Amino acid sequence: MQLDRRIQLFVVLTGVFVTSLCVGDIISPKLVEVHLGSIVAVMSVGMLPFPITFLLTDILNEFYGKKSARFVTWVGFGMALFAFAIIQASLPLPWAPFTQAAGYQGTVRGAFDNVFAGSQRILAASMFAYLIGQFADIAVFNALKRVTRNRFLWLRATGSTVISQAIDTIVVQVVAWSGVLPAGTIVKIILTSYAVKLLVAIGLTPLVYAGHSLVERKLGMKPVVLGPDGEPIEEASPGVQALEAKPAGHS
Repeated sequence: MQLDRRIQLFVVLTGVFVTSLCVGDIISPKLVEVHLGSIVAVMSVGMLPFPITFLLTDILNEFYGKKSARFVTWVGFGMALFAFAIIQASLPLPWAPFTQAAGYQGTVRGAFDNVFAGSQRILAASMFAYLIGQFADIAVFNALKRVTRNRFLWLRATGSTVISQAIDTIVVQVVAWSGVLPAGTIVKIILTSYAVKLLVAIGLTPLVYAGHSLVERKLGMKPVVLGPDGEPIEEASPGVQALEAKPAGHS
């Protein structure tokens, strides 16, 4: 089977998307402080790869349509659950006897369990927020593209990310910390975390344009054009165009 450039790009984008999501979920239990002047935001290091998923979602939405973007979202979620199941299955397995005899098991086992058996609540919150945030991103991107009649890439790219990140931030913090931290503290974490994500979303806008230009110029692909109903306008294939252009009366 010969893969054309369109399929090759789709496979690459999906691979990077799934990798970013799974790595982000695995490292998400680690929390760090981000200082914005006098403001201190407590965030998961999953913020490193997660913005990549929103960037790729916009590119998939732009060149393959919302159905393809939703499909990749579900694939990513399924692979994240698969990775989570494998990690959980590996934790209770006994270590090889020679590791204990060599004094190796204590420190390494403790480190292994601390890393891979970290806060399951934060991990679950992250995956739940991802699913809601991604579908919100796809819906808002598509709606803005339809309303603006396929113009203003910056508006749909930034606007969809700003809204979806707000939803993602609220969901992940509420699910992760409800009943653990006071409500006022949770609200503070939401506001400070979103401020960082907002800066990241604005900073990613040039990358959306760069990816858009690269796909159009180097691969010769055109963005999906939406009709008034919000559905992609199908372009006729070369064979169909040739038939339509043939003068009437010729066989």
